[in-house]
Amino acid sequence: MGWIRSYRFPLLLLSAILIGSVIGLIWGPRSAVLKPLGDIFLNLMFVAVVPLVFVTISSSITNMSSLKRLGRIMGGMLLIFAVTGLIASLLMLVSVKLFNPAESVHIPLEAQGDMKEVTLGEQLVQTVTAPDFRDLLSKERMLALILMAALFGIAVSQTGEKGIPVARGLSALSQVLIQWVGLILWYAPIGLGAYFAALVGEFGPQLVGSYARAVLVYYPVALLYFALFFTLYAWIAGGKEGVRRFWGVILSPAVTALATGSSVATIPANLTASAQLGISKEVRDVVVPVGATIHMDGSCLSAILKISFLFGLFHLPFEGIGTYLTAIGIALLSGMVMSGVTGGGFIGEMLIVTMYGFPPEALPVLAVLGTVVDPPATMVNASGDTVSGMLLSRWTEGKGWMDRERIRTL
Repeated sequence: MGWIRSYRFPLLLLSAILIGSVIGLIWGPRSAVLKPLGDIFLNLMFVAVVPLVFVTISSSITNMSSLKRLGRIMGGMLLIFAVTGLIASLLMLVSVKLFNPAESVHIPLEAQGDMKEVTLGEQLVQTVTAPDFRDLLSKERMLALILMAALFGIAVSQTGEKGIPVARGLSALSQVLIQWVGLILWYAPIGLGAYFAALVGEFGPQLVGSYARAVLVYYPVALLYFALFFTLYAWIAGGKEGVRRFWGVILSPAVTALATGSSVATIPANLTASAQLGISKEVRDVVVPVGATIHMDGSCLSAILKISFLFGLFHLPFEGIGTYLTAIGIALLSGMVMSGVTGGGFIGEMLIVTMYGFPPEALPVLAVLGTVVDPPATMVNASGDTVSGMLLSRWTEGKGWMDRERIRTL
């Protein structure tokens, strides 16, 4: 019965989600009355996550042995993010070729109004900066927050002895914030159950309607990538022991991501899981928050699905090396670059429409499809940050990174 105690909280979350799903199926749209209970939980998590991200990143950098090591961590992290995103894109590309997600699908397209154009420069400014300090303290400015946190950490480390009290304060504050998040998580079963009830009640009919084939492609492929490829990554990082430990801790972050639909809201659970795996603080405190904004293997999967879905909807052949390479390029942009940009999901969908010359009326179709596949996509997105931390530990610290004496809990 020891395994029940180990998985007690994840099992409680799963039970709450299942109960919420049943309520959503039975009540249908009426289950929306439960949504405020879920929104309360999400709002609490988002309020806690913003200071947690700032403090953990800045604290990690202040405690780092050298800026050279920071560069090695960042370089290895981006390489891992790109490679896993490419693998995810190729997997979905093969899947949609074997099973057309838009076969026999007929969706009426409504004309759209004029879309406001935003230049690349304006988008860059909105993404990596904030006009005021108070605007920085928002989940909508996560990349800007991460950048400022990194600069603050570097400033503290370069201050020398005078910066030591600040570094100690950041380390202590990060522990307090983690305890704060732990208190909020006591409400998670109620909040996630209510949120899932409202989600199933609203989108349940679409799962068995025009988007059913797309769902039948995406959900199994996402689960396959989660189960098979994450196991492979864990094995590369730590062999059989790495696989065992990964599956011993990943359930809680995966369930949290599946229910909330937010990689940012899963940051606390991922930090805890990473610590339990023995990933060093300076690695996990960088990879997990940054990965929550720019590492989206699930988004790479969905981008390929969206492209092939539109090709089928407009009766166009989805074939040719040029078409495939463009699709993979868009998928990587969606999963690594635009995912961290304000309104990145919409920008990615606009890119799909404009790159292939589809009419603007296709945008709502992509928006609905993205919403329908969002739960498993977010699960893959968020859980991938933990296994990426394992790979990065193997990259930066060698085979001995999983020594038992280094395992610690937050």
